[in-house]
Amino acid sequence: MTILDQILADTRALVLRRKTEVPVAALETRAAFTAPTLSLAAALRRDGGPKQPPAIIAEIKKASPSKGVIAPDFHPIDTARAYKQAGAAAISVLTEPTHFQGSLDILGKVRHAADIPLLRKDFIVDAYQLVEARAYGADAVLLIAAALDPVHLRDLHDTATAIGLECLVEVHDADELGALDLDRVQILGVNNRDLKTFDVDVERAPRVLADVPERIVRVAESGLRDAADLAMLRQRGIDAVLIGETFMRARHPGDALASLRRATADRLAHSLRLAS
Repeated sequence: MTILDQILADTRALVLRRKTEVPVAALETRAAFTAPTLSLAAALRRDGGPKQPPAIIAEIKKASPSKGVIAPDFHPIDTARAYKQAGAAAISVLTEPTHFQGSLDILGKVRHAADIPLLRKDFIVDAYQLVEARAYGADAVLLIAAALDPVHLRDLHDTATAIGLECLVEVHDADELGALDLDRVQILGVNNRDLKTFDVDVERAPRVLADVPERIVRVAESGLRDAADLAMLRQRGIDAVLIGETFMRARHPGDALASLRRATADRLAHSLRLAS
């Protein structure tokens, strides 16, 4: 069993338990369920050409299965506020509890701390989780092609849209991309980390996304560390990046984000001067 297989099995068992503990009707009574949402796609879209740095989805997570505890001194509310102040376009919140030490409560607290788009990052396998996401203040959810067959992914995407959530659809390779109905997809991400081996290739995203329609927002996820990575991705057509571990390992995640944004802008400006 791969790491992904284990996470999905644990997630399905957890969802079954939560359905009995907190019915959908109870989730729908939460104020956030009917509150207006913010557009993740609009926040991430970059129309300014290669001179404009990529938007950054800054992630809040405490741990991962491959690295263990990443942020032992974990303060999600302070981190969310710092991310917003440092110019994050959106915030991703890990809510998977068993392998990433996340929770819906963290998502709810971050919603009150930052008024920018929030992505619930989890292993979505059931429409119940979409209702949870909406009820705790998410504006968008992650749908992982490797975890869902194409029909199930399409149905979850349609259900999410119907209740006001946008979807970041994640693929890993051209085969997964080819199985998607791109007419439905507004935001498309490529995880540079192989979910079976957890190996990272930072050039995976621009390769896989090279020929997708221009209207789709392109996102590179995982394994990104410095301005060189971000400048390369922007020059190859990537609109946005999702970064978690690099920031969460920093003593001050917001400062790390601000520094990376400045360094990326400087690197892109330098590249344009050399090209002119």
